[in-house]
Amino acid sequence: MTEFWLISAPGEKTCQQTWDKLMTATTRTNNLSTNNKFNIPDLKVGTLDVLVGLSDELAKLDSFVESVVKKVAQYMADVLEDSRDKVQENLLANGVDLVTYVTRFQWDMAKYPIKQSLKNISEIISKQVSQIDNDLKARASAYNNLKGNLQNLERKNAGSLLTRSLADIVKKDDFVLDSEYLITMLVVVPKTSYADWQRTYETLAEMVVPRSTNLLFEDQESGLFSVTLFRKAMDDFRHKARENKFTVRDFQYNEEEMKADKEEMTRLSTDKKKQFVCFMATPLRGPLVRWLKVNFSEAFIAWIHIKALRVFVESVLRYGLPVNFQAMLLQPNKKNMKKLREVLYDLYKHLDSSAAAIIDQSAMDIPGLNLSQQEYYPYVYYKIDCNLLDFK
Repeated sequence: MTEFWLISAPGEKTCQQTWDKLMTATTRTNNLSTNNKFNIPDLKVGTLDVLVGLSDELAKLDSFVESVVKKVAQYMADVLEDSRDKVQENLLANGVDLVTYVTRFQWDMAKYPIKQSLKNISEIISKQVSQIDNDLKARASAYNNLKGNLQNLERKNAGSLLTRSLADIVKKDDFVLDSEYLITMLVVVPKTSYADWQRTYETLAEMVVPRSTNLLFEDQESGLFSVTLFRKAMDDFRHKARENKFTVRDFQYNEEEMKADKEEMTRLSTDKKKQFVCFMATPLRGPLVRWLKVNFSEAFIAWIHIKALRVFVESVLRYGLPVNFQAMLLQPNKKNMKKLREVLYDLYKHLDSSAAAIIDQSAMDIPGLNLSQQEYYPYVYYKIDCNLLDFK
């Protein structure tokens, strides 16, 4: 499981005793969870008023940072397209997988100096992650435009003969060029109508050159035929062809325009590949993927520091001063989550008797009453879910 429960409880005589009690209740006899100590440094407490206000601000910041973490992860999955199975192993924090980072969490003193006030630390994180969010929007927009332009060109060069580009199909030799009187037209003919075309094309208008038709290309449904006629018969020929369910393509052979289209296609394709040069084959990352990896790590690290701040603030508000609590990270055994919750309640119910009523009410299915969504327990609790991707 990639879900963790980050909890705290007040120190007994020592914080080690609090830890030992949890381990005895959850792992030594019944294997309900895998536990780790969650190390939070000695942060500046500040005043009670500041802590109360900061508690609400951190809740909002937690939601925002989590949303940015998920956006960056999902965008990496979108950009890597065919390499989606490789996405998870590239979602790292500080160079390690997310579970390892969370279970071995150490406060980053350089990024978030503990001599700063709690409010200042939260503002540093907010500013940092807001910048990542803004940069992601700009980079995503540029990449999506590039991808959209390339897809439009690819659509032009694929699909039905009725709509696709003909530049890569026809050759100069297929046309009568530089003639004052003659012109070569291109006609799409259903495969079931080949015999009709051969029998009637010379009579669809006056001045069609006899035996001038050639099959240039076929797809599954149709064939592309050339036919040469006098310019002044073009409109009449187009009209009669339509009556016979033959489609005249509006195409004029222009080498310069065709060359420009091919060059644009090559340029867009190259630009797109540059965003993640041979991602699977080489350690060199294109700029977009490299940016996503770096900033996913930064955002995820910031998110876990927010969780640490929330545990610290909430523990001080609930358990009082001096600061004396043990933060603990539980990875529940999926089959025993309900039992684990019951064991934790029995272990800590003495901390807050009002939580019993909330828990009892949340167990009842009362329409319109969402008490269960509050997830209030007699101990400090926050969930961390490392499953960040939504593959459709």
